Amino acid sequence: MTKKILIINFFVLISFIVKAQKNDCLKDFNYLVEKVKNDYPGYNDKVNKKTLSDLKQFEYELRNQIIQYPDSCGKYLSKYTSWFNDQHLRVRRINTNINTTNNNELKIQANFYNINFDTISNTGKSIEGIWIGFHGEIAISLKNDGDYYGIAIHYPNYESKQVIFKFSKLENNEYKITTFNPTNSNTNKGKASLHIDNKILEIHGETRFVRKTSNEISDKALLYTYKSEFPNGTNTFPLACYLNDSTYILRIPSFNSDYSNNIITKHWKEITSRPYLIIDIRNNIGGQACYYKKLTELINTNSYESKGVEWYASKGNIIFFEDLLKSKKIRNGKKGIKWTKSLLKEMKKNINGFVTHPLSANNIGKKTDSVYLYPKIVGVIINEMNASSAEQFLMHAKNSKKTIIFGNQNTAGILDYSNTVLKKFPSGNFELKFPMTRSKRLPEYPIDNIGIAPDIIIPFPSTKQLYDKVDDWIYFVNNYLKLMKKNNRQ
Repeated sequence: MTKKILIINFFVLISFIVKAQKNDCLKDFNYLVEKVKNDYPGYNDKVNKKTLSDLKQFEYELRNQIIQYPDSCGKYLSKYTSWFNDQHLRVRRINTNINTTNNNELKIQANFYNINFDTISNTGKSIEGIWIGFHGEIAISLKNDGDYYGIAIHYPNYESKQVIFKFSKLENNEYKITTFNPTNSNTNKGKASLHIDNKILEIHGETRFVRKTSNEISDKALLYTYKSEFPNGTNTFPLACYLNDSTYILRIPSFNSDYSNNIITKHWKEITSRPYLIIDIRNNIGGQACYYKKLTELINTNSYESKGVEWYASKGNIIFFEDLLKSKKIRNGKKGIKWTKSLLKEMKKNINGFVTHPLSANNIGKKTDSVYLYPKIVGVIINEMNASSAEQFLMHAKNSKKTIIFGNQNTAGILDYSNTVLKKFPSGNFELKFPMTRSKRLPEYPIDNIGIAPDIIIPFPSTKQLYDKVDDWIYFVNNYLKLMKKNNRQ
């Protein structure tokens, strides 16, 4: 009898969980449909008399799929945003690829081992030892259960002697690895391996450590020089150097920081004393336009009419900025507050319409102040990863008479709807990333899902891991620019 009651209770519990999942997902889906309809600046461009019935049918089908398979909620939310064919409109799960710890792992995470770091073997015969990384120092010790534990000596967000990693031995110097979050019960799962006579410990797709020796300079040189066998992403690092007496190279992997402006300011004299400049933006997926200001200054030859963007003044978008002001989390202090208040004032004048930000209106079509003698010719190297603000930079570059764009594929084509923000779903399990602006190039000159084509095709295959090295693409562009200049003289 007791066994039957337990079985009944088990199935009741399962039924309750499934019902809760279904309800949460339907709430999230309904929120998504309304949010996109009311606040997405591309909605009325993409939903018309011809496409409305298709969208409604798609919504109906997705709701039925959610009812049948509520545990696949993220999949159906993403399917819905995919209908709009805009990579700036997408759903992402919060804490993606993170697993909840089991009871044994929670016990491990809670431990602060009372360990004497000086007694840990550092011979290099196994993973055990003292290791230094980019962020700090850890000790790895073998425990009675046969697994190795990585313990913080000094490491960001972890207290001294707190467990960071658990390593379980596999074959060929490889280990299963569990990484513990210092603030909650989540973990990441992955692999790690030893390299270069057990001097390098590589966490696959994440980071690396070097076995500590008495020579700190040698240890750090090895850490910085080692090229990952299991890299994270594309390993595209910044580069600013001269290729030869006539050519300077800038590699800008991102417009998410002021690196580009700062490095150009630092090397301005070297760059502007050479006739050729190569700007390599491969794998640059964008950021903010203010971070490529110095690049455009270098290459400008004439005034450029930037069409600019217009903000969608929906009620939801107005509330977003009002809440932002209340939260006091606006960037750039008083300047950011002034910018936000100016936009809000304009949006409230034209609710559910489009407005131009009053502080940016005067910049559209601004005349170029200076045209520099050097560089005379600029080669910009692109690839299929370039998107968003990187593509906006290319729009500026194409306007310059100095500039030629090189590559072997079009860019990603993610630019028409931009200035994205994040909004959490009611369940708290997902975030919606959505744009608030529409380009004034539309509808005449769309970029989305088309991209920007290179002027000259590079015949060499792509370099998958760029690091900070000069590859065949760089040499091809350099030779092309020189030969073009030589032919123009004749």
